[in-house]
Amino acid sequence: MSSRRPSPPPGARGCSTTARAGDAVVHVVATAGHVDHGKSTLVRALTGMEPDRWAEEKRRGMTIDLGYAWTTLPTGETLALVDVPGHQRFVPNMLAGVGPVPAVLLVVAADEGWSRQTQEHVDALRAFGVRDGVLVVTRADLGDGALAVEEARDRLSGTPLSGLEAVVTSAPTGAGIPELRQALGRLAARLPKPAPTPRARLWIDRVFTVRGAGTVVTGTLGTGTLARGDELLLWSSRRPVRVRQLQSLGESVDRAEAVARVAVNLRGLDRDHVRRGDALVAPGWWAGAREFDARVNWLADCRSGELILHAGSAALPVRVRRLGDGTARIRAEHDLPIDVGERALLRDPGQRRIAAGLVVLDTDPPPLARRGAAARRHADLARRPDRPDPAAEIARRGAVRRAALTSSGHLAPDREAPPGTDEVAGWLVDVAWWRHRRELLAAAVRERAAGHPLTPALPRETALRLTGLPDTALLDAAADGLGMVRDGSGFREANVRPLLSDRAQGALDTLCARLNGDPFGAPGQPELAELGLTTPHLRAAVDRGLLFRVEQGVYVHPDALRLALARLAALPQPFTLSAGRRTLGTSRRVAVPLFELLDRLGHTRSAPDGLRHLVASGDATP
Repeated sequence: MSSRRPSPPPGARGCSTTARAGDAVVHVVATAGHVDHGKSTLVRALTGMEPDRWAEEKRRGMTIDLGYAWTTLPTGETLALVDVPGHQRFVPNMLAGVGPVPAVLLVVAADEGWSRQTQEHVDALRAFGVRDGVLVVTRADLGDGALAVEEARDRLSGTPLSGLEAVVTSAPTGAGIPELRQALGRLAARLPKPAPTPRARLWIDRVFTVRGAGTVVTGTLGTGTLARGDELLLWSSRRPVRVRQLQSLGESVDRAEAVARVAVNLRGLDRDHVRRGDALVAPGWWAGAREFDARVNWLADCRSGELILHAGSAALPVRVRRLGDGTARIRAEHDLPIDVGERALLRDPGQRRIAAGLVVLDTDPPPLARRGAAARRHADLARRPDRPDPAAEIARRGAVRRAALTSSGHLAPDREAPPGTDEVAGWLVDVAWWRHRRELLAAAVRERAAGHPLTPALPRETALRLTGLPDTALLDAAADGLGMVRDGSGFREANVRPLLSDRAQGALDTLCARLNGDPFGAPGQPELAELGLTTPHLRAAVDRGLLFRVEQGVYVHPDALRLALARLAALPQPFTLSAGRRTLGTSRRVAVPLFELLDRLGHTRSAPDGLRHLVASGDATP
């Protein structure tokens, strides 16, 4: 991916935890700290590489956008550094770099000490849940390094970063650089390893065009694996794109594993169709959330309900509805590929400060329509952990589709159902909830049979309503597990059949005796009314095998199909509807739906001229 422009920011194939390039482990760490406290100088001293690649950055002597460099640690592992801007005007760019990484190189200059921008970076790190790293005091040749460490520790006291190991350095003299490299090796050893998953997601933080190659994006691959030739979706448009080339650590690679810094050359995508804050995702593995509930840690007194959400490299306006002390519902301009348990932050653009950090608790929240719904929702959310808990999520909802749990980040794609749950018809169900639903179904079926002996089957719609089951597949599975019979009428116990009164049974006996002599002489509505036979009576007769239903209102001898095929086989083939009707000795009211049924069953076939013939001539077996 070469170009006449400044060389593209190389991907660092590494980890917010770790990734492997062959046998080499790679880690990704972000720098943070005030402008002109020596972050870029420190990166150059550690790596021998220039992070400030863009002409404006070189001219102004500060990092405006994100820069990347890497080095080999004494342990043999590779460390990739995301050099983020420190100037307050460029905080959004800083957030794009800090968001996707788990550890920080927090830089404070010995001659200037803690600053407002240092604090803002620390607030961002806290909001994103960054808890590990190294505190580096720079420019020790110009100030008191020990005093700067003491001040920084005071500032970090009470925060998740309070225990950072501290190293005092001077890049121009080289003092402390070997010690810093050792400290980074110890940091790398503490970072957890990511679990493999097909749920690839790359947050995009830079977009440019390379002559002869086309559109190139860079970003942090936070989860999953990318490989040359992979088809991905551009999240904002759901447009399919293909990975043409892939770079990591400045070299072309066939594949990169999360968490990694990568540069991706995309086929089928114009530069104007992609921007920072977008994401590339594996098709079928992500369900976007435009509205979600979160635990919110307010860092500032913020009264505005309209803030900027920073998630990954994305920054977009959102409306915030506070549900209670420490919980809120967030509604964004458009959906994002985010998981339960992910961290993000809210920034107040008016006050130009970070307002809060948050952790996503529910990407499919219920509506808040009734009085007191917000307070009840807050109470529910307050009990939830910050990390995905698939068993608890299933217990709360009773039943959740496996695909929904996977796309929300609750459950790894290859993970078995958690303890206390079963997998039924593509749903993961809480065992106690499932047992109770089956008990409700059994009770409802028994109650229906007791109250409606003529129509004992519980209709499907009624069964869904009474059991509270969310899907007909679960309803069928529950009925099958109870040994129930299910047909077009609904569900009933296997030993339960419609019960006919003596009068109704006598009327059916009369009708059946007549059909024995005239099997296709279906009674019309007047005759049925005279006999006192209603639709439930006729349905019960069909269920018992006393009648055969051709269509609604047309009931014939139970052996009508076999008899019809036997008689039709004696006709010259093909035959007309009239010839078939006369052979069966019936009316058009019966013959038309009967022949249509024979067509559907494949026993007869119709020609364009209206003639019919038996599919297997002489075969009278239906």
